[in-house]
Formats: sequence, structure tokens, C-alpha cells
Amino acid sequence: MRTLFAEDFAAAAPPLELGDDEIHLWIFPWQGIGAEKSGTPPCLRQTLAAYLGVDADDLRIERNAAGKPYLADAALEFNISHSDDALLIGLSRGQELGVDIEGGGRVRPYLEIARRYFTVDEAAALARLPGDRLARSFIELWSAKEAVLKAIGRGIAFGLDRVGFELDGEGRTRRLLHLAAEAGTPAQWRLVRLSPQAGITGALAWRGPEMRLRAFAVAAPSRLRRSARLARP
Repeated sequence: MRTLFAEDFAAAAPPLELGDDEIHLWIFPWQGIGAEKSGTPPCLRQTLAAYLGVDADDLRIERNAAGKPYLADAALEFNISHSDDALLIGLSRGQELGVDIEGGGRVRPYLEIARRYFTVDEAAALARLPGDRLARSFIELWSAKEAVLKAIGRGIAFGLDRVGFELDGEGRTRRLLHLAAEAGTPAQWRLVRLSPQAGITGALAWRGPEMRLRAFAVAAPSRLRRSARLARP
């Protein structure tokens, strides 16, 4: 599974030209980013508006039954995730996608969670790891599962054990092995590991053809280029 590291996220500000065969990833600092009463961070609304060439106040961001946000009446797909220190936005012109990032600051009963909610093989693979690798491997696997579930528009209530991955001997999430029939086949899915900054682990997932990935980092959300909007006919 391919990994995008911090050096793969170029310094930039939205918007940039988004091709039909591209997925753009934007990483923002999360601390200090307020959210509307709807739970929408301002930088998300500003980024979407910049790509669409519209006023941010005119956007209609709605949520499906599982809570996944989407744009009403706009041909732009997106997904969002945040950890303690970062916020990630994924964008495409027509490809549904899911993103997830996780921080490593919170200690959890990793094996207990895995044995209860993951597949038997995944839990067994995690149990074989030394203690210093367990947390990293668990978080990486969790984020891969979350990204797939978000891409199909479902939350973890869909069943974490219905999306199964193979782990290698080092505990790295290697590839998608099986998933529920309504989500397609593993061969139809594309996954990319994300390591956009120190202490942040994540994943991008989509069901469809190979796409060109472009990744960017924004130092200050207030610097969004509102006057340089790129509208598509």
C-alpha cells in the first residue's frame, strides 16, 4: 500500500485546478479552527467555495443518514477528518472517497477493541506484535477501515469486521482482503496510507479507477485565496 508522507504535501492555498482524474488532499492545522453550529469547520466551507467559484454562504452542506457530509446541488465530492492537531479534506470531481486521520496521543485498550470489533485474523496479527508496535499498527488499521466505511457512506455501525485487511509481519496494513458484498470487491478499491505530519496516521480510500493524487498543506486557514476561485463549466 502506497504512503504519502509530510514531504509529499506541498505548501499551497486553495483552490488549485482539479482534473476529473484527480484527488486533492488538503491538510490544515486543527487547533484554533472554529466550527459552525452545524459542525462544519470554516476552512472546509471556504475550500469548497473556492473550488466551485461561489460564495461560501451559498453552499448547502448536508448529511446522509449515516452522518457523511455532502454538497447539495454541486458536482464536487469531498470527505473530511480531523485529529487533535490536523484537519484533512479530500476532494474530487466525481469520485466518492473517504479519508481518516488519527492522532496517537490517546491510549486505548487496543487488543480488547480488536478482539471485539475487528476480524479474527486482524486481532491475532495485532496480538503477535511487541508492545512498542501495537499502538501504531492498530491506529493504521483503524484508519484504513474508517476510510473505506466513509467512502461507501457508512459509519462504523456498518461493521468494522466487514472490512478485513491483511497485516504483514511488522504489523503494517498491507492490503484489503475482503469486505461486505454490497461494498464491492477488494479489486475495485484503492487505498493510500497517509502520514502528513509527525504523530498523525491516516488513510484515503475510494472504489474506482486509479486517480492522480495531489497533496497540499496550508499553514494558516485565513490565507485561503478567495479571489482566485476556479469554476468549472
